[in-house]
Amino acid sequence: MLADKYADRVAAIFAKYPDKRSAVMPLLYLAQEEYGWISEEAMAQVAELVDIDPTQVKSIAGFYTMYSEKPKGKYWLQVCTDLPCALRGADEFHQELKDYLGVEEGGTTTDGLFTVEHVMCLAACDKAPMLQCNFHYMENLDMEQMKQFIEEKRAEAAREKANGHEE
Repeated sequence: MLADKYADRVAAIFAKYPDKRSAVMPLLYLAQEEYGWISEEAMAQVAELVDIDPTQVKSIAGFYTMYSEKPKGKYWLQVCTDLPCALRGADEFHQELKDYLGVEEGGTTTDGLFTVEHVMCLAACDKAPMLQCNFHYMENLDMEQMKQFIEEKRAEAAREKANGHEE
């Protein structure tokens, strides 16, 4: 339960808002960080924390693209393919990335590490091709850089698994 496991963080979030209902979005971030996605159970936990109906939490989670209502890979790769980025090669980059990982749009690799999706406008048009990985920007990319990143993350996951620290 978020309230128990993250009591200090929840308290810090509530301290920022005069009305606890205003804390829905940061609590959804916390839930997504914990579970990797926003499940019905996670929405119910957030609703209980802020004392609103779970349907209201679901409407917020469903509206914003930064929340995922289905499981994702450990690394959520969102490639901007809006027109300015497309003009700088984002469409080709996006397709090469999916091909390299062997996934379709919105798909997750068989090892559960990477989910690839296209998004519209991450406000970094001058740095395309670019993507956000778990909400951290990676800019001015090419496939060689991306392959290196992917293989580093795969090696890191293999080390964690070998050490019994699977996440």
